[in-house]
Amino acid sequence: MIPRRNEQSSSGILSSSSLNMIYPFMNGRSDGKKEMKALLGGKGANLCEMARCGLNVPPGFTITTEVCQYFYRNGQKLPDAVLAGIRASVGLLEESTGQRFGGSPDNVLLLSVRSGAAVSMPGMMDTVLNLGLNDSLVEGLAKQRGQRFAYDCYRRLLQMFGDVVLGIPNEEFESCLRMVRSRTGAKLDVELQEQDLKEVIQQYKQVYTKHNQTLPIDPWDQLYMGIDAVFRYSISCCVMF
Repeated sequence: MIPRRNEQSSSGILSSSSLNMIYPFMNGRSDGKKEMKALLGGKGANLCEMARCGLNVPPGFTITTEVCQYFYRNGQKLPDAVLAGIRASVGLLEESTGQRFGGSPDNVLLLSVRSGAAVSMPGMMDTVLNLGLNDSLVEGLAKQRGQRFAYDCYRRLLQMFGDVVLGIPNEEFESCLRMVRSRTGAKLDVELQEQDLKEVIQQYKQVYTKHNQTLPIDPWDQLYMGIDAVFRYSISCCVMF
């Protein structure tokens, strides 16, 4: 059965009454519960429960195990209804945070995609952080949050996207990072400064070029590809601010 598009309830949270497709959690509200691990995965179910209890969790949404099952039946492709539901859910995140995903560089919203399952699966779960950056938007984020924060977010996106989504060996990125740390005398990543992180970013891009790959410029392409990649290795998928 192909899930139909979620309808938006009067409370502003997408209703999942008939489709079991997407469960948002934010601002003390969610239709998900801790007992729904089979549908939402352990991480998604617990985040929904914490939101319901009023705990301060980052807003986000969980794409259910039923969507993952359809994903595999459909040749590892998400149906249009799910893509529409994702866009609507991101719209709710934008309303909640006052930021824009893939929009103005003056108010950048970054998203993370995390895998989930009903039972903990150590070593099998994948994460892609900071989806929504490109060469232009990182400069806007630098004005918002400072250069070091922005460039560190960007290098993490390049590394995780390259590894999890594009299948580039993570060791190639780690090797670049070690070389820059060695040159600067930094023992830890947090000791790298803005110019050091810019150098790491350029080296990461060279790794992409070596593998005939590029990071998609469009943040929406990044998000959809990130969700596809996480679904390939997990049972449910959680997208968070």
